[in-house]
Amino acid sequence: MTMPISAAAGPAITLAAAPPVMDPRTRRLLEGAIVPTLLRMAAPNVVVMVVQASVGLIETYFIGKLGTDALAGVTLVFPVLMLMQMMSAGAMGGGISSSIARALGSGRRADADALVQHALAISLLFGLVFMVAVLGGGRWLYGMMGGDGAALEAALVYSGVIFWGAALLWIFNALANVLRGTGNMMVPALVTCIGAVALIPLSPCLIFGWGPLPRLGIAGGAYAVVAYYGIGSLVFAVYLWSGRSVVHLSARFAGFRRKLFADILRVGAVAALISLQTNLIIAIATALVGRFGAAAIAGYGTGARLEYLLVPIIFGFGAPLVAMVGTNMGAGRHDRALRAAWIGAAMAAAICEVIGLAAAAFPHAWLTLFDRDPLMLDVGTRYLQTVGPLYGFFGLGLALYFASQGAGRLLWPLIANMTRLVIAAGGGWLALQLDGDVFHIFAALGLAIVVFGVINAAAVAGGSWFGRLSLPGRRRLV
Repeated sequence: MTMPISAAAGPAITLAAAPPVMDPRTRRLLEGAIVPTLLRMAAPNVVVMVVQASVGLIETYFIGKLGTDALAGVTLVFPVLMLMQMMSAGAMGGGISSSIARALGSGRRADADALVQHALAISLLFGLVFMVAVLGGGRWLYGMMGGDGAALEAALVYSGVIFWGAALLWIFNALANVLRGTGNMMVPALVTCIGAVALIPLSPCLIFGWGPLPRLGIAGGAYAVVAYYGIGSLVFAVYLWSGRSVVHLSARFAGFRRKLFADILRVGAVAALISLQTNLIIAIATALVGRFGAAAIAGYGTGARLEYLLVPIIFGFGAPLVAMVGTNMGAGRHDRALRAAWIGAAMAAAICEVIGLAAAAFPHAWLTLFDRDPLMLDVGTRYLQTVGPLYGFFGLGLALYFASQGAGRLLWPLIANMTRLVIAAGGGWLALQLDGDVFHIFAALGLAIVVFGVINAAAVAGGSWFGRLSLPGRRRLV
């Protein structure tokens, strides 16, 4: 906008209105050197993921002291809990971060503030859906997964407490991703780490009883987890109310807008579908390998557990990529958004490839940490030597998936993951029909990872963020 200023002895002078003041954190995303900025934001995220993984292992260790049935019960609940965690933190959380980043990048500060309330409403709804579904269908679900007797009852006790508090987990991850969308990775990291320090002693105190705290058994571990998410959510809310954040959580309800819900859900809902596909791949692969017996399942599961540990590393770069790509896309700086995506993806791919090659070269160094059964070691070794050298494609594809969340374009990551599912399931099934060699199942899994990475890379390189896909030097493709 411009405004004329009249002078008595001269023509009107036109002055440009001053540009809106930009927060320094947003400016760093738009103007800071890409590599140092990504590394600075990635470091606290990697720490967070390592801490969260450690807390889960420690809680499992204490519950294991209650006996095999208690440990089996928690094991039955774990996949459902992990699905909810992936959907709330990585999928819908990515949609929240992306929408906040794009709003800030385009200078829509009022929309960015309003998105906080919309994110809370979506998270509360999904939390209630998980609560009703699992509390109502838990016995059937855990029974279908093989639970019975005391193990099933333990699962129902633990699940009953955890999923009564499902909304708190969703709200915790929603508010953490609001902050990550502004480029603030430190506050979510501090809340997570400080909460973990409190959770580690609280869990055994509630499980076994200590002082005035009652002995709650397996439910005690679940109560500790719910308390962690409840207190963490409160801390995030206070911080967003305090005015210290780039975006603010207002106590005044300004009304919901369909456009803002759509802005979150068009990324978050598709990402949630991708999370479901990923869990289905793991379930199908486990079922295929299960034809060779329990030791084969243990070998595949132990080898594939290393792949799980790659996800926190990639997420360490992925969350900053969502913020940086989203902010630059919102500001119309498309070249910088693409450059950040490729740099972050190259870093993630390189780290994953180094880990995969090391695992393929020295598989027993990893596998013997868990068991020394000869068949388990043989199957695990064959998995790591077949799939490990291809982990770089996994890092490449997953990092570009996070970058595509920031861009608000998830069609091709969805296609890539669907293709991965078809190759892993169809190729594995075909291998069983032809020769029944577990190596060929792993070959199908490896090929699926390669295709996943290649499709994501080709789509981004071909301009999928900016319209119909095209190849360099070719006409646009539908």
